[in-house]
Amino acid sequence: MKSKRLALAIFAALCSASAIAQPAAPASDAMPGMNMEQHAPKPTDVSSTAAFQSADQKMMSGMSGVEYTGDADRDFVAHMIPHHRGAVEMAKVELKYGKDAKLRKLAKEIVAAQEKEISFMKQWLEQHPPKH
Repeated sequence: MKSKRLALAIFAALCSASAIAQPAAPASDAMPGMNMEQHAPKPTDVSSTAAFQSADQKMMSGMSGVEYTGDADRDFVAHMIPHHRGAVEMAKVELKYGKDAKLRKLAKEIVAAQEKEISFMKQWLEQHPPKH
């Protein structure tokens, strides 16, 4: 009985070693139309990724479109507004596509806080016109 178990164990080990040594045939060879590599979504194909990329581009464009004035306060606020808008947009993407309850809660808090700060910064800019 022991020798039969030993022989089966050796046979199983040899079969496993043979399977490991041989590259597996792609699923499409065995089952046409089932090549998952062709159908697997790429990160850039995902709706949330496209939304994040759009938010990133708007934020970077908004920040780079602001001219520096030499007034640190004004430059800070002018650049932070598009930065905060980007944070709000990204948080909204999380709220639309995200599943984690803690992250969704954080995203809601970010939207509320950043929108309040954007409002403050816009008012500050109105009350502090550029110096000529």
